Amino acid sequence: MAQFNLDPAHTSVAFSARHMMVTTVRGQFQKASGTLDFDPENPTNASVEVNIDASSLVSGVIDRDNHLRGTDFLDIETYPNITFKSTQIEPTGNDTANIIGDLTIRGMTRPVTIKAEYLGQTNSPFGDVRAGFSGRTKINREDYGLTWNMGLEAGGVLVGKEITIDLDVEAVKVAEPVPAAAV
Repeated sequence: MAQFNLDPAHTSVAFSARHMMVTTVRGQFQKASGTLDFDPENPTNASVEVNIDASSLVSGVIDRDNHLRGTDFLDIETYPNITFKSTQIEPTGNDTANIIGDLTIRGMTRPVTIKAEYLGQTNSPFGDVRAGFSGRTKINREDYGLTWNMGLEAGGVLVGKEITIDLDVEAVKVAEPVPAAAV
């Protein structure tokens, strides 16, 4: 089983939600780190741990970003991190699996299932081995205490409850230590 570290420069944690019932607003977290223990020949033994810096949220609108970081939503002063830790891997195809684990937002932990795809491994021009993955899950934001909303005069609400989370991950294999030569 090889260990990999998420490459923060080539890993994306994006989210989207309905706005005013008629459009989708998108954003991402720009700082994510984590580890992955993975063997493509035995994916059921894999494990994943990810830490997301909640303050790194960007959606392209500063006022919205500040609102999402504030106490109505993520409350980053009290809960600076969002975490995920896998508990089980269920292969669903040759290169696909359900990654089941615990997602913690605002101090509330709930089980989620990420539909994931293994995109392969390659030797990089930087002298290391890289592996790629993509994944998607949907959560109800209210399950994590993200309940702020505003009713609309025409009916419906300003912010949808369902949040889609899309992951694109590039991970760098941790080099195994070279044994010291016998003297």
